[in-house]
Amino acid sequence: MSGNRAVLHLDGTMLEAARAGRQNFVNRLAAALASVGWRLEIARASLMAEARWAAGGPSLWHMSEPPGPGGLVIRRTYLGAFWHIERIAARWDWPVARAAFDPAGIDPDRAAAFVRQWRGQLFPGLEARREGHVFVPLQARLTERRSFQSMSPLEMLRAVIARWPDRRIAATLHPGVDHDPAELAALEALAKTHPRLELSRGGSLPLLATADLVATQNSSLAFQGYFLEKPALLFAGIDFHHPAASVPRDGLAAALEAAEAPRLPLAPYLWWFLKGHAINAGAPEAEAQILAALRRGGWAL
Repeated sequence: MSGNRAVLHLDGTMLEAARAGRQNFVNRLAAALASVGWRLEIARASLMAEARWAAGGPSLWHMSEPPGPGGLVIRRTYLGAFWHIERIAARWDWPVARAAFDPAGIDPDRAAAFVRQWRGQLFPGLEARREGHVFVPLQARLTERRSFQSMSPLEMLRAVIARWPDRRIAATLHPGVDHDPAELAALEALAKTHPRLELSRGGSLPLLATADLVATQNSSLAFQGYFLEKPALLFAGIDFHHPAASVPRDGLAAALEAAEAPRLPLAPYLWWFLKGHAINAGAPEAEAQILAALRRGGWAL
């Protein structure tokens, strides 16, 4: 690939922040490209832009599948200043999802300090304890099974209820999703049949902090739960599946059986996942990490 211009396609508040110079990852991206003689342009993401770039060229797209060769996707890695630059948007097919976790070379004391720091930022004033419930953060399309899922969210809830018949199941609706009335009616009908199923909007962090287990398709709340030593049961593909029981990876029966204890030490895993496989836009090495990711994506810088 030749040329000295790359175009970053954004929308919403991130577009506004980037154009105003307030988005640190974009600032570090621009600095990294400038260091090798390239210029970063910021454009509004649109269907017209996708059509224009379908033939190829060095472009970046926020959380969207790149429309042509030379396009890469950028996405925040769940928290803070951590980001990924990848060839595809599907996180369950990213290289980190296929990598084998290896704790060798990870200092357990540094990893533990890293987790303590982030736990304080993510959960200020919350104490991690276990009060007996299974926390189920729901996402979108409650009655539909998508390609990366082992079953629909409603089927997932039924499986969780059947596995833990004596426990409270605390499910939350995603505050950013407008559900179809038919979906909500199906969910409410399930709750009427199973009185241990409690539904709410919001209030997720206290439920996470006091849960015995997080069961979800692939909500980032399961990843945040790792900072609280919460085991996770995943019903869909995702990049942070390694410590969790995973229905797509292990099968339903095996995943349910193994759900209540993390498979791996969580502090070293979080260090490996974030420090070893993500770009830290707040670190001195951010530009070098960005250039390495762009080169892995096929850009000849």
